[in-house]
Amino acid sequence: MSNMSNRTKKFQKVNEKVLIATVDIGKTSHYGYWRSYNGDDCKAFEFANTRKGFERFWQTIRTAQIQHKAKKIVVGFESTGSYGEPLVHYLRTKPVEPVQINPMHTKRLKELDDNSPRKTDQKDVRVIADIIEYGHFLTLVVPTGASAQLRRLTNARESSISRRTASINRLQDLLGVIFPEFLTIMKGVQSKSAQYLLKRYLLPENITRLGRNRLANKLHKVSRGRLGKERAEELIKGAQDSVGVTEGRESICIEIRHLLANISSDTEFINKQEVIMEEYLKDIPYSRSLLSIKGISTVTVACIIGEVGDFGAFHSAKSLLKLAGLNLYEVSSGKHKGIRRITKRGRALIRKMLYFAAMNAVKKGGILHEYYQQLINRGMLRMKALVVVMRKLLKIMFALVRNKSEYSIKKAA
Repeated sequence: MSNMSNRTKKFQKVNEKVLIATVDIGKTSHYGYWRSYNGDDCKAFEFANTRKGFERFWQTIRTAQIQHKAKKIVVGFESTGSYGEPLVHYLRTKPVEPVQINPMHTKRLKELDDNSPRKTDQKDVRVIADIIEYGHFLTLVVPTGASAQLRRLTNARESSISRRTASINRLQDLLGVIFPEFLTIMKGVQSKSAQYLLKRYLLPENITRLGRNRLANKLHKVSRGRLGKERAEELIKGAQDSVGVTEGRESICIEIRHLLANISSDTEFINKQEVIMEEYLKDIPYSRSLLSIKGISTVTVACIIGEVGDFGAFHSAKSLLKLAGLNLYEVSSGKHKGIRRITKRGRALIRKMLYFAAMNAVKKGGILHEYYQQLINRGMLRMKALVVVMRKLLKIMFALVRNKSEYSIKKAA
Protein backbone atom coordinates (compact mmCIF):
# COMPACT_ATOMS: atom_id res chain seq x y z
CA MET A 1 0.00 0.00 0.00
CA SER A 2 1.45 3.39 -0.95
CA ASN A 3 2.03 6.22 1.51
CA MET A 4 -0.58 8.29 -0.35
CA SER A 5 -3.28 5.64 0.05
CA ASN A 6 -2.40 5.34 3.74
CA ARG A 7 -2.84 9.10 4.18
CA THR A 8 -6.10 8.99 2.21
CA LYS A 9 -7.51 6.33 4.53
CA LYS A 10 -6.42 8.31 7.57
CA PHE A 11 -7.94 11.47 6.10
CA GLN A 12 -11.24 9.70 5.56
CA LYS A 13 -11.00 8.20 9.04
CA VAL A 14 -10.93 11.61 10.78
CA ASN A 15 -13.50 13.28 8.53
CA GLU A 16 -16.39 10.88 9.01
CA LYS A 17 -18.28 12.37 11.97
CA VAL A 18 -15.20 12.31 14.18
CA LEU A 19 -14.45 14.73 17.00
CA ILE A 20 -10.76 15.63 17.08
CA ALA A 21 -9.42 16.44 20.55
CA THR A 22 -5.82 17.51 21.07
CA VAL A 23 -3.57 18.11 24.06
CA ASP A 24 -0.37 20.11 24.47
CA ILE A 25 1.50 18.40 27.29
CA GLY A 26 3.04 20.38 30.15
CA LYS A 27 4.70 19.55 33.46
CA THR A 28 1.98 20.69 35.87
CA SER A 29 -0.84 21.51 33.46
CA HIS A 30 -1.92 20.78 29.88
CA TYR A 31 -3.89 22.64 27.22
CA GLY A 32 -6.85 20.92 25.60
CA TYR A 33 -8.85 21.65 22.46
CA TRP A 34 -11.56 20.01 20.34
CA ARG A 35 -12.78 20.40 16.78
CA SER A 36 -15.89 18.89 15.23
CA TYR A 37 -16.07 17.36 11.75
CA ASN A 38 -18.26 20.30 10.64
CA GLY A 39 -15.63 22.88 11.64
CA ASP A 40 -17.02 23.94 15.04
CA ASP A 41 -14.34 24.18 17.69
CA CYS A 42 -13.55 25.58 21.11
CA LYS A 43 -11.02 27.96 22.60
CA ALA A 44 -7.96 26.18 23.98
CA PHE A 45 -8.45 25.53 27.69
CA GLU A 46 -6.01 24.72 30.47
CA PHE A 47 -6.45 21.76 32.81
CA ALA A 48 -4.30 20.43 35.63
CA ASN A 49 -2.13 17.34 35.48
CA THR A 50 -4.36 15.73 38.14
CA ARG A 51 -7.30 13.34 38.16
CA LYS A 52 -9.68 16.28 38.59
CA GLY A 53 -8.06 17.96 35.59
CA PHE A 54 -8.26 14.79 33.49
CA GLU A 55 -11.94 14.42 34.35
CA ARG A 56 -12.57 18.01 33.29
CA PHE A 57 -10.88 17.38 29.94
CA TRP A 58 -12.85 14.18 29.40
CA GLN A 59 -16.19 15.76 30.30
CA THR A 60 -15.47 18.67 27.94
CA ILE A 61 -14.73 16.52 24.90
CA ARG A 62 -17.46 14.02 25.76
CA THR A 63 -20.04 16.83 25.92
CA ALA A 64 -18.81 18.12 22.56
CA GLN A 65 -19.16 14.64 21.07
CA ILE A 66 -22.78 14.39 22.22
CA GLN A 67 -23.65 17.89 21.03
CA HIS A 68 -22.23 17.29 17.56
CA LYS A 69 -23.39 13.66 17.34
CA ALA A 70 -19.86 12.51 16.52
CA LYS A 71 -19.40 8.77 16.15
CA LYS A 72 -16.05 8.69 17.93
CA ILE A 73 -13.28 10.79 19.43
CA VAL A 74 -9.68 10.86 18.22
CA VAL A 75 -7.29 12.33 20.80
CA GLY A 76 -3.95 13.57 19.48
CA PHE A 77 -0.67 14.35 21.23
CA GLU A 78 2.83 15.14 20.18
CA SER A 79 5.16 12.24 21.00
CA THR A 80 4.55 12.06 24.73
CA GLY A 81 7.25 12.11 27.37
CA SER A 82 6.96 11.28 31.03
CA TYR A 83 4.69 14.25 31.79
CA GLY A 84 2.01 12.99 29.43
CA GLU A 85 1.97 9.36 30.53
CA PRO A 86 -0.61 9.70 33.35
CA LEU A 87 -3.10 11.36 30.96
CA VAL A 88 -2.48 8.76 28.25
CA HIS A 89 -3.15 5.93 30.71
CA TYR A 90 -6.25 7.71 32.02
CA LEU A 91 -7.66 8.01 28.49
CA ARG A 92 -6.87 4.35 27.80
CA THR A 93 -9.93 3.49 29.89
CA LYS A 94 -12.17 5.78 27.82
CA PRO A 95 -13.80 5.14 24.41
CA VAL A 96 -11.28 7.24 22.47
CA GLU A 97 -8.63 6.51 19.86
CA PRO A 98 -5.28 8.02 20.88
CA VAL A 99 -2.86 9.05 18.10
CA GLN A 100 0.52 10.74 18.11
CA ILE A 101 2.19 13.17 15.74
CA ASN A 102 5.78 14.15 15.08
CA PRO A 103 6.83 17.40 16.85
CA MET A 104 8.67 18.37 13.64
CA HIS A 105 5.33 18.45 11.83
CA THR A 106 3.93 20.80 14.47
CA LYS A 107 6.89 23.13 14.10
CA ARG A 108 6.66 23.29 10.33
CA LEU A 109 2.91 23.66 10.09
CA LYS A 110 2.62 26.47 12.63
CA GLU A 111 5.18 28.46 10.64
CA LEU A 112 2.98 28.03 7.57
CA ASP A 113 -0.07 28.99 9.62
CA ASP A 114 1.06 32.52 10.52
CA ASN A 115 4.64 32.76 9.17
CA SER A 116 5.96 32.64 12.71
CA PRO A 117 7.80 29.94 14.64
CA ARG A 118 6.44 31.40 17.90
CA LYS A 119 5.35 28.65 20.28
CA THR A 120 2.26 28.99 22.45
CA ASP A 121 0.23 26.22 24.05
CA GLN A 122 -3.00 27.67 22.64
CA LYS A 123 -1.52 27.71 19.14
CA ASP A 124 -0.01 24.23 19.30
CA VAL A 125 -3.25 22.39 20.09
CA ARG A 126 -4.89 23.86 16.98
CA VAL A 127 -1.90 22.95 14.81
CA ILE A 128 -1.96 19.37 16.15
CA ALA A 129 -5.63 19.17 15.12
CA ASP A 130 -4.72 20.43 11.62
CA ILE A 131 -2.06 17.72 11.27
CA ILE A 132 -4.52 15.02 12.33
CA GLU A 133 -7.04 16.29 9.76
CA TYR A 134 -4.36 15.99 7.07
CA GLY A 135 -3.86 12.35 8.05
CA HIS A 136 -0.28 12.70 9.30
CA PHE A 137 -0.38 10.70 12.50
CA LEU A 138 0.57 7.35 13.99
CA THR A 139 -1.42 5.05 16.21
CA LEU A 140 -0.41 5.61 19.82
CA VAL A 141 0.27 2.21 21.34
CA VAL A 142 0.09 2.25 25.13
CA PRO A 143 1.98 -0.79 26.42
CA THR A 144 0.24 -2.86 29.06
CA GLY A 145 1.09 -5.89 31.16
CA ALA A 146 4.42 -7.51 30.33
CA SER A 147 5.06 -5.04 27.48
CA ALA A 148 4.78 -2.12 29.89
CA GLN A 149 7.19 -3.84 32.28
CA LEU A 150 9.65 -4.39 29.45
CA ARG A 151 9.51 -0.71 28.46
CA ARG A 152 10.33 0.36 32.03
CA LEU A 153 13.10 -2.21 32.31
CA THR A 154 14.49 -1.17 28.95
CA ASN A 155 14.53 2.51 29.91
CA ALA A 156 16.22 1.73 33.22
CA ARG A 157 18.79 -0.45 31.47
CA GLU A 158 19.58 2.25 28.88
CA SER A 159 19.99 4.89 31.61
CA SER A 160 22.39 2.61 33.47
CA ILE A 161 24.38 1.89 30.32
CA SER A 162 24.70 5.62 29.60
CA ARG A 163 25.76 6.31 33.17
CA ARG A 164 28.29 3.46 33.12
CA THR A 165 29.73 4.67 29.81
CA ALA A 166 30.20 8.16 31.26
CA SER A 167 31.98 6.66 34.29
CA ILE A 168 34.26 4.57 32.07
CA ASN A 169 35.18 7.59 29.96
CA ARG A 170 35.96 9.65 33.05
CA LEU A 171 37.99 6.80 34.53
CA GLN A 172 40.11 6.55 31.38
CA ASP A 173 40.72 10.31 31.46
CA LEU A 174 41.98 10.13 35.05
CA LEU A 175 44.16 7.08 34.42
CA GLY A 176 45.72 8.98 31.54
CA VAL A 177 46.99 11.40 34.17
CA ILE A 178 48.39 9.07 36.84
CA PHE A 179 49.11 5.81 34.96
CA PRO A 180 48.69 6.26 31.16
CA GLU A 181 50.64 3.09 30.35
CA PHE A 182 47.96 0.94 31.97
CA LEU A 183 45.43 1.88 29.27
CA THR A 184 47.59 0.71 26.37
CA ILE A 185 48.86 -2.46 28.07
CA MET A 186 45.44 -3.63 29.29
CA LYS A 187 43.61 -2.32 26.18
CA GLY A 188 41.24 -0.21 28.26
CA VAL A 189 39.50 -0.56 31.62
CA GLN A 190 36.42 -2.66 30.92
CA SER A 191 37.85 -6.17 31.16
CA LYS A 192 37.52 -8.16 34.34
CA SER A 193 41.31 -8.31 34.71
CA ALA A 194 41.70 -4.53 34.34
CA GLN A 195 38.95 -3.89 36.89
CA TYR A 196 40.61 -6.31 39.35
CA LEU A 197 43.99 -4.57 39.10
CA LEU A 198 42.57 -1.06 39.36
CA LYS A 199 40.58 -1.87 42.50
CA ARG A 200 43.61 -3.37 44.27
CA TYR A 201 46.80 -2.03 42.63
CA LEU A 202 45.87 1.35 41.21
CA LEU A 203 49.23 3.14 41.27
CA PRO A 204 52.36 2.20 39.29
CA GLU A 205 54.37 1.51 42.47
CA ASN A 206 51.67 -0.94 43.65
CA ILE A 207 52.17 -2.95 40.46
CA THR A 208 55.95 -2.82 40.83
CA ARG A 209 55.87 -4.05 44.45
CA LEU A 210 53.85 -7.11 43.42
CA GLY A 211 56.68 -8.45 41.30
CA ARG A 212 56.45 -10.40 38.04
CA ASN A 213 55.61 -13.81 39.45
CA ARG A 214 52.89 -12.73 41.86
CA LEU A 215 51.35 -10.41 39.25
CA ALA A 216 51.46 -13.18 36.61
CA ASN A 217 49.73 -15.62 38.96
CA LYS A 218 46.98 -13.14 39.80
CA LEU A 219 46.41 -12.28 36.13
CA HIS A 220 46.32 -15.95 35.18
CA LYS A 221 43.70 -16.66 37.83
CA VAL A 222 41.46 -13.64 37.17
CA SER A 223 41.59 -14.00 33.37
CA ARG A 224 41.09 -17.78 33.56
CA GLY A 225 44.33 -18.50 31.78
CA ARG A 226 44.15 -15.88 29.04
CA LEU A 227 46.79 -13.62 30.61
CA GLY A 228 50.01 -14.48 32.39
CA LYS A 229 53.76 -13.80 32.45
CA GLU A 230 53.95 -11.84 29.20
CA ARG A 231 51.27 -9.33 30.24
CA ALA A 232 52.73 -9.15 33.75
CA GLU A 233 56.15 -8.20 32.34
CA GLU A 234 54.56 -5.47 30.21
CA LEU A 235 52.76 -4.05 33.23
CA ILE A 236 55.89 -4.12 35.42
CA LYS A 237 57.92 -2.33 32.75
CA GLY A 238 55.14 0.18 32.15
CA ALA A 239 54.87 0.87 35.87
CA GLN A 240 58.63 1.32 36.26
CA ASP A 241 58.81 3.75 33.33
CA SER A 242 55.47 5.47 33.99
CA VAL A 243 55.20 9.16 33.15
CA GLY A 244 52.09 9.60 35.31
CA VAL A 245 51.98 12.66 37.54
CA THR A 246 52.40 12.37 41.29
CA GLU A 247 51.10 15.77 42.40
CA GLY A 248 47.47 15.69 43.46
CA ARG A 249 47.38 11.95 42.90
CA GLU A 250 45.59 11.09 46.14
CA SER A 251 42.53 13.12 45.15
CA ILE A 252 42.46 11.49 41.72
CA CYS A 253 42.59 8.06 43.35
CA ILE A 254 39.57 8.91 45.51
CA GLU A 255 37.56 9.74 42.39
CA ILE A 256 38.80 6.67 40.54
CA ARG A 257 37.70 4.36 43.36
CA HIS A 258 34.30 6.05 43.36
CA LEU A 259 34.01 5.54 39.59
CA LEU A 260 35.03 1.88 39.89
CA ALA A 261 32.31 1.33 42.50
CA ASN A 262 29.75 3.01 40.25
CA ILE A 263 30.79 0.90 37.25
CA SER A 264 30.45 -2.31 39.28
CA SER A 265 27.07 -1.22 40.66
CA ASP A 266 25.70 -0.28 37.24
CA THR A 267 26.98 -3.51 35.70
CA GLU A 268 25.30 -5.56 38.42
CA PHE A 269 22.05 -3.62 37.95
CA ILE A 270 22.13 -4.09 34.16
CA ASN A 271 22.67 -7.84 34.56
CA LYS A 272 19.72 -8.07 36.97
CA GLN A 273 17.52 -6.09 34.60
CA GLU A 274 18.34 -8.46 31.75
CA VAL A 275 17.37 -11.49 33.85
CA ILE A 276 14.03 -9.88 34.74
CA MET A 277 13.46 -8.91 31.08
CA GLU A 278 13.90 -12.53 30.09
CA GLU A 279 11.22 -13.56 32.60
CA TYR A 280 8.68 -11.03 31.32
CA LEU A 281 9.33 -12.15 27.75
CA LYS A 282 7.80 -15.50 28.68
CA ASP A 283 4.47 -13.72 29.27
CA ILE A 284 4.37 -12.41 25.68
CA PRO A 285 3.25 -15.26 23.38
CA TYR A 286 4.67 -13.84 20.15
CA SER A 287 8.13 -13.35 21.69
CA ARG A 288 8.85 -16.96 20.67
CA SER A 289 8.42 -15.96 17.04
CA LEU A 290 11.03 -13.20 17.39
CA LEU A 291 13.43 -15.34 19.43
CA SER A 292 13.33 -17.97 16.68
CA ILE A 293 15.41 -15.63 14.49
CA LYS A 294 18.98 -16.89 14.69
CA GLY A 295 21.42 -14.36 16.13
CA ILE A 296 18.85 -12.16 17.88
CA SER A 297 19.29 -12.13 21.66
CA THR A 298 16.62 -12.05 24.35
CA VAL A 299 17.74 -8.54 25.33
CA THR A 300 17.28 -7.31 21.76
CA VAL A 301 13.79 -8.82 21.54
CA ALA A 302 12.83 -7.49 24.98
CA CYS A 303 14.00 -3.97 24.13
CA ILE A 304 12.21 -3.93 20.78
CA ILE A 305 8.93 -5.22 22.25
CA GLY A 306 9.23 -2.68 25.06
CA GLU A 307 9.61 0.15 22.56
CA VAL A 308 6.97 -1.08 20.09
CA GLY A 309 4.44 -1.86 22.82
CA ASP A 310 2.40 -4.34 20.81
CA PHE A 311 3.29 -5.63 17.34
CA GLY A 312 -0.34 -6.59 16.84
CA ALA A 313 -1.43 -2.94 16.98
CA PHE A 314 0.39 -2.19 13.70
CA HIS A 315 -1.44 -2.99 10.48
CA SER A 316 1.60 -2.86 8.20
CA ALA A 317 5.38 -3.15 8.30
CA LYS A 318 5.56 0.41 6.95
CA SER A 319 3.96 1.84 10.07
CA LEU A 320 6.42 -0.13 12.19
CA LEU A 321 9.36 1.17 10.14
CA LYS A 322 8.03 4.68 10.65
CA LEU A 323 7.87 4.17 14.41
CA ALA A 324 11.52 3.12 14.33
CA GLY A 325 12.55 6.05 12.12
CA LEU A 326 13.63 3.58 9.43
CA ASN A 327 11.21 4.88 6.80
CA LEU A 328 12.94 6.35 3.75
CA TYR A 329 12.95 9.83 2.24
CA GLU A 330 14.83 11.62 -0.53
CA VAL A 331 15.28 15.22 -1.63
CA SER A 332 14.93 15.47 -5.41
CA SER A 333 14.35 18.47 -7.64
CA GLY A 334 14.19 18.70 -11.42
CA LYS A 335 16.91 16.53 -12.91
CA HIS A 336 18.56 16.07 -9.53
CA LYS A 337 17.84 12.70 -7.97
CA GLY A 338 18.46 12.72 -4.24
CA ILE A 339 19.94 9.92 -2.16
CA ARG A 340 17.43 7.88 -0.20
CA ARG A 341 18.02 8.02 3.53
CA ILE A 342 16.22 6.95 6.67
CA THR A 343 14.35 9.72 8.51
CA LYS A 344 15.61 8.80 12.02
CA ARG A 345 12.35 10.33 13.30
CA GLY A 346 11.27 7.56 15.58
CA ARG A 347 12.36 5.48 18.52
CA ALA A 348 16.16 5.52 18.52
CA LEU A 349 16.44 2.46 20.77
CA ILE A 350 14.69 0.26 18.19
CA ARG A 351 17.31 1.35 15.61
CA LYS A 352 20.11 0.72 18.10
CA MET A 353 18.96 -2.83 18.88
CA LEU A 354 18.30 -3.59 15.20
CA TYR A 355 21.82 -2.39 14.39
CA PHE A 356 23.31 -4.95 16.81
CA ALA A 357 20.99 -7.63 15.42
CA ALA A 358 22.00 -6.73 11.86
CA MET A 359 25.70 -6.99 12.75
CA ASN A 360 25.08 -10.59 13.84
CA ALA A 361 22.87 -11.34 10.84
CA VAL A 362 25.52 -10.30 8.27
CA LYS A 363 28.38 -12.27 9.80
CA LYS A 364 29.55 -15.38 8.00
CA GLY A 365 26.93 -17.99 8.84
CA GLY A 366 24.43 -15.29 9.76
CA ILE A 367 20.88 -15.48 8.39
CA LEU A 368 21.34 -12.48 6.08
CA HIS A 369 25.03 -12.85 5.22
CA GLU A 370 24.37 -13.71 1.58
CA TYR A 371 21.77 -10.97 1.21
CA TYR A 372 24.23 -8.43 2.66
CA GLN A 373 27.01 -9.60 0.33
CA GLN A 374 24.71 -9.17 -2.66
CA LEU A 375 24.10 -5.58 -1.64
CA ILE A 376 27.84 -4.95 -1.26
CA ASN A 377 28.59 -6.57 -4.63
CA ARG A 378 26.08 -4.22 -6.27
CA GLY A 379 28.23 -1.32 -5.07
CA MET A 380 26.25 -0.33 -1.99
CA LEU A 381 28.23 1.22 0.84
CA ARG A 382 28.56 -1.06 3.88
CA MET A 383 26.71 1.23 6.28
CA LYS A 384 23.86 1.73 3.83
CA ALA A 385 23.69 -2.04 3.26
CA LEU A 386 23.52 -2.55 7.02
CA VAL A 387 20.56 -0.16 7.22
CA VAL A 388 18.82 -2.17 4.49
CA VAL A 389 19.41 -5.30 6.60
CA MET A 390 17.96 -3.54 9.67
CA ARG A 391 14.81 -2.71 7.70
CA LYS A 392 14.56 -6.28 6.45
CA LEU A 393 14.92 -7.69 9.96
CA LEU A 394 12.07 -5.51 11.23
CA LYS A 395 9.89 -6.61 8.31
CA ILE A 396 10.70 -10.25 9.11
CA MET A 397 9.73 -9.65 12.74
CA PHE A 398 6.42 -8.09 11.72
CA ALA A 399 5.65 -10.98 9.35
CA LEU A 400 6.45 -13.63 11.99
CA VAL A 401 4.16 -12.00 14.56
CA ARG A 402 1.39 -11.44 12.01
CA ASN A 403 1.53 -15.05 10.80
CA LYS A 404 2.11 -16.49 14.29
CA SER A 405 5.01 -18.48 12.90
CA GLU A 406 8.67 -19.08 13.63
CA TYR A 407 11.67 -18.19 11.51
CA SER A 408 12.97 -20.47 8.78
CA ILE A 409 15.59 -19.84 6.12
CA LYS A 410 13.19 -20.81 3.32
CA LYS A 411 10.54 -18.31 4.43
CA ALA A 412 13.07 -15.50 4.70
CA ALA A 413 14.78 -16.16 1.38
